[in-house]
Formats: sequence, C-alpha cells, structure tokens
Amino acid sequence: IPKGAISMAETVISWGPRSAWSGVAQPGSFGAQGETGVVATLLDGLGLATVIAAPNGSAALSRAFEARLGLALPSAPGILRGPAHDIIWAGPDQWLLRAASREGFAGLLHEFAAHAAVSDQTDARAMLRLTGPRVREVLAKGVMIDLHYAAFAVGDGALTNVAYVAIHLWRLEDTPEGAVFEITVPRSMAGSFWSWFVASASEFGCRVAPGRG
Repeated sequence: IPKGAISMAETVISWGPRSAWSGVAQPGSFGAQGETGVVATLLDGLGLATVIAAPNGSAALSRAFEARLGLALPSAPGILRGPAHDIIWAGPDQWLLRAASREGFAGLLHEFAAHAAVSDQTDARAMLRLTGPRVREVLAKGVMIDLHYAAFAVGDGALTNVAYVAIHLWRLEDTPEGAVFEITVPRSMAGSFWSWFVASASEFGCRVAPGRG
C-alpha cells in the first residue's frame, strides 16, 4: 500500500442492530434521592407490526387472529394480552401486534399478510414501561387524558401526545410498585420524549432498567 494511502480494510464500516434507546437513555438513576418514585423499563428485543384490515375485512381478520393466536382483535382502545403476543388497538380497523420474541415473527406476519396490510415496525418504535407510586403524577405533566384508575382501567389504551410527540400508551395489571403503563413513540422522536420524561420525573426520583415485554 503506498505511503499515506488508506487500505480498504480501514474504510469498512460495520453496521449492527441498535436499541431504539441507544444513545438516548441508559440504565441507572436520576433525579431526587431517596425513595424511587418512578421505574422506567426500556423494552427491547420485541417484535412489533401494524396490521390494517381490508375494507369490511375486520371480522375475517379477527377470526384469523383467534385461530392463530387465540386472541380476538379489540374493537376499542386497549390491549389484549396472550402468552407470547399482545394485540393493541391503534385506530379504526387497525392494530399493533407485539411479540415477546422476534424469532419467527417475520413468518407470522407473512401469514397475516393474506388478510390485511401488514408492516413490520420492530425497529421503528421505541417502547418503555413505567410504574411506581408517582407514575401518574409524572404522566399528568404531559399526557392530555385522565389516567386516574377510575377513568383509565387496566387494559385501556389511548393515542395521544406528550410535548408535541405522538405516543401510544396502555395500562397493564398493577404490581406492588403501583400502576403500570406502557408507551411507544416513533424511534426518531425517542430523544425528544426522553428529554420531557427526565424533566418531568426528576423531582420524584427515577430508576431506569433494561427489560423485555
């Protein structure tokens, strides 16, 4: 190689998969010291896809989901959970299909593509789970809907905005730590959402952990 020249080996760039939260959020703690008010789990390694029924095809699509996954498609904002898959209402005649593992997910989507418009969103969304005794107080700073337990029950969901960022959230079964909410945001807006979250959760103290669905 001539002096001063750069070999091809030196110019090769290796690309690999990265978490939607990479470079945005990391495990640890921030905010007030003492009792943790909020726990944020950065969800990764899941499969996610949008499923849109053909005109007048929702009933047939729901039957296909029941036959394959044992889950009917929800007809109102919310989430239905199964052993390995969740189905989340995402608008009239459209849903999110979430898989606990990406293994075999592409094949599953191919099956449903015979009944609907299916688009793999696995790497297009950032997902996290929030819980803790102060979680509702944090979300109330930005979420423009009532998340009180009497108004937003376990299994309910909503499409809304936080700090001009479109989000999709739903409520899961409570744990000893408190109410549990999950949120998805467009991957390109994960940084903006996280900036709002850090500013909103700091006064209560937050622990950030990695995890899966």
